[in-house]
Amino acid sequence: MRRSLKWLALGAVLVGSALGLWRHLDHEMDRASSAGEPIHLEVLQGEPLRGVLARLQQQGAVRHAREVEWYLRLHRLHPRVQAGNYEIAPHASARAVLDQLVAGRVLLEQLTVVEGWRFADLRRALDAHSALAHTLRGQSDEALMNALGHAGEAAEGRFFPDTYRFAAGTPDRRILELAYERMQHALQEAWDARAADLPLAGPSDALILASIVEKETGREEERAMVAAVFVNRLRRGMRLQSDPTVIYGLGDRYDGNIHTRDLETDTPYNSYTRAGLPPTPIALPGNASLEATLHPAATDVLYFVATGNGDGSHQFSSTLEQHDVALRAYLRRIGVSTHRSSPP
Repeated sequence: MRRSLKWLALGAVLVGSALGLWRHLDHEMDRASSAGEPIHLEVLQGEPLRGVLARLQQQGAVRHAREVEWYLRLHRLHPRVQAGNYEIAPHASARAVLDQLVAGRVLLEQLTVVEGWRFADLRRALDAHSALAHTLRGQSDEALMNALGHAGEAAEGRFFPDTYRFAAGTPDRRILELAYERMQHALQEAWDARAADLPLAGPSDALILASIVEKETGREEERAMVAAVFVNRLRRGMRLQSDPTVIYGLGDRYDGNIHTRDLETDTPYNSYTRAGLPPTPIALPGNASLEATLHPAATDVLYFVATGNGDGSHQFSSTLEQHDVALRAYLRRIGVSTHRSSPP
């Protein structure tokens, strides 16, 4: 009888100890760490959890790595942490840290694609970003578009300017896929809501004209007026005579100034020598330029020229006589000019 009582007492002690350990480990999993600052952690592909927990303990993000392991064993859990770069929040609990690593909530890198960039600018930014996996570097634009599934389509203008966030190691191709999809969606949405009777054959024409509007002015309040100038010119069969199209056509020959010979030298993009729209966009337009192009200001303006005030603003005119007055005022302000900065 005494022996039975002894075993019962021992069993009760063991059960009590196990319950105490269980409660202790559960409490420790939810206890805030001592780390007062965010902690950056890189988890390598295939790295065992024990090694990750040991490093977290060294950095103060986990109080007791071994106790976390005991907790997982007692609960028969076998979590798999995902590789990547992480930012662990200050005073995060071991449970929160483990959840973050298992869910793969990595620290995101970012790449900003700027409105008005050319596709060449976008490619340089992609190639220079150290956190991307470079799978398209060195390929021609044609080969790149083929790889994206858009063979025969010009790359210029087809990628939406925005800030893209991604995990380190993301292929550069994925950024281009996202940017292409965003532009397709934005363009179609803007086209479906367009104003009536625009002299544009389809969304591609709208994209081309929006790229010109993007390059002609950086002032938000002017975009609809600039678009109106070009829409009115297209309606009348007038040449667009836009300097940015000439510059694009010059390519590497552009030396920072437009000369008379540049305006007179024919290229597919010279809107002084050729009527209608150029064959492709000349830049990456943003939403504001798409919106302005498809909802131009209700006005009869046909000309614009820089004011010379230093703020990027322009003077708009409906007649050549008015434009000549505005042009002379501009020339007086800058002292000298070798070319006109807008449609004459």
